[in-house]
Amino acid sequence: MEQLKHECGIAMLRLLKPLEYYQAKYGTWMYGLNKLYLLMEKQHNRGQEGAGLACLKMEASPGEEYMFRERALGTGAITEIFSTVQSRFRNWDIHQLSDAVYAKRQLPFAGEIYMGHLRYSTTGKSGLSYVHPFMRRNNWRAKNLALCGNFNLTNVDEVFDDITAKGQHPRIYSDTYIMLEQVGHRLDRESERLYAEAVAQGRTDMDITQYIEEHIDVNNVLRTAAPLWDGGYVVCGFTGSGEMFTMRDPWGIRPAFWYQDDEVLVVASERPVIQTVFGLETDQIRELMPGQAISVRKNGEMRLEQIIDPRNVCPCSFERIYFSRGSDRDIYKERKALGRQLRDKILKAVDEDLQHTVFSFIPNTAEVAFYGMLEAFKAYLNQTKIEQIEALGHIPTHDELEHILNQYIRSEKVAVKDIKLRTFITEGNSRKDLAAHVYDVTYGSVTAFEDNLVVIDDSIVRGTTLKESIIRILDRLHPKKIVLVSSSPQVRYPDYYGIDMSNMNEFIAFRAAIELLKDRGQSGLIDCVYEKCRLQMTLPKKYMTNCVKEIYAPFSDDDISMKMVEMLRPAGVTTPVEIVYQSLDGLHKACPFHRGDWYFSGDYPTPGGVKLVNKAFINYYESIYRKNN
Repeated sequence: MEQLKHECGIAMLRLLKPLEYYQAKYGTWMYGLNKLYLLMEKQHNRGQEGAGLACLKMEASPGEEYMFRERALGTGAITEIFSTVQSRFRNWDIHQLSDAVYAKRQLPFAGEIYMGHLRYSTTGKSGLSYVHPFMRRNNWRAKNLALCGNFNLTNVDEVFDDITAKGQHPRIYSDTYIMLEQVGHRLDRESERLYAEAVAQGRTDMDITQYIEEHIDVNNVLRTAAPLWDGGYVVCGFTGSGEMFTMRDPWGIRPAFWYQDDEVLVVASERPVIQTVFGLETDQIRELMPGQAISVRKNGEMRLEQIIDPRNVCPCSFERIYFSRGSDRDIYKERKALGRQLRDKILKAVDEDLQHTVFSFIPNTAEVAFYGMLEAFKAYLNQTKIEQIEALGHIPTHDELEHILNQYIRSEKVAVKDIKLRTFITEGNSRKDLAAHVYDVTYGSVTAFEDNLVVIDDSIVRGTTLKESIIRILDRLHPKKIVLVSSSPQVRYPDYYGIDMSNMNEFIAFRAAIELLKDRGQSGLIDCVYEKCRLQMTLPKKYMTNCVKEIYAPFSDDDISMKMVEMLRPAGVTTPVEIVYQSLDGLHKACPFHRGDWYFSGDYPTPGGVKLVNKAFINYYESIYRKNN
């Protein structure tokens, strides 16, 4: 019900044949550019704030541009950047545009490497200067670098200190830009190493340049740069001399998939995107494993290497619950499993009265979990019917069979998103009034005062939309009871690896735990946790522990859920409301290979995450709690 800003999306292509090949086989040398467009559009769910693309022309002559970039802001950024690229071709006639050799020599964006990025800001920083790809220019072709990624580093300060200690002076303090400068510095060192080798061999002038470009190794660059990175990332890049690479973090937090044939190597954030764009089967797509890099050298040689050994591998479970496209074979199955896992908790919430219970979902991203939930209840009801027939003790009559078999699980589309709340409406009361009308209800879908209404969502994080809109509009149907179901567990902790969840006070579960401590006369624990978090800041990161877990320790999940209901119930709503959350165990059973659950459990996979959660509590205590208590 609440949209989360989340991980960015990446797409990368390396054409492995000359442009003339694609012109002859596919009727256009723009094959790579067109495929990049599709890869980006199919990942539009991952970027609503901006998009960018970059291209490398590998055989340009001195004095000719060979690195191209286009970026734009807004939800229509993909269309805008590709329209701008196409506008660059207006001054050429159809014969010139159909000539791959001419295009390669004369036209912009006619190259062998294409890289695309979709941006979702998770740092609060916005503007075109923060839209990827980033570029670092140099007169030596091998020292040019274009970089983009899906990542948040938790230790930007450490990387910043590392590069400034070496004499660099970054112009922007952001993880992407600082990573660009750090990788660029290591690329410079690699180039200089090869320069010294070439000179020692007696090479001179262009022979030195050719030697550097033929022998430069981006994996050496990554091996020296990446060990300092703490966080979740998939970073993509290419050099001006034609080296291309993609690397995934050693914890496997952020996803990346790839495919190669004799025509192309492609990398993207999501598997079904590659399948759809290239017409492939699921098993033809490979996952880039934690700590691996896939690279292509200037000569087209592909390499798959382990840059950093895997560390406490825990891929992000929110990718499976919410962010990634549900058309992925495994994600679809997992989301259905999440819905099935909730059966017993929902049965308890409706007092096992399925005859008078209507099931539905809000928003559309919860639809697959909804189907899984229905499957579980249909199976349960079928078993109940068998038991009822067996309990008769005789051959059932027609009326008895009809009575038993006519029992069914009732599902309805009870809410439809009707309007989009425009960002230009900023005044608080106006936004709240309009928020109450974002969804419209289907009147008559519930028998008033008789039916329970069970509505499943993929996550309940802040609770704002529940309070300002959802509970109130569902109450218009006058159900006997409203049961709000989350297919994911309670979000209790900030995320620092890509999702827009960084402040403790954002989470309704955290606010509920704080209120329970106050209610039960345990406010002293809040002060104690604050002091412990401050002490943690004096320790090396590797020795830090998550002290915020103690805030939740006195309470069960049900305690916190009941307090949430009390806090979220709008004034005037008297219908009984219950919130049912997925359990951590249920999450792990549904998504057994994606055990990254730090936002639920507080078990951060990297030292930087542990440091930042303690710091977040300190910030909350000093800026909010101490002022109000």
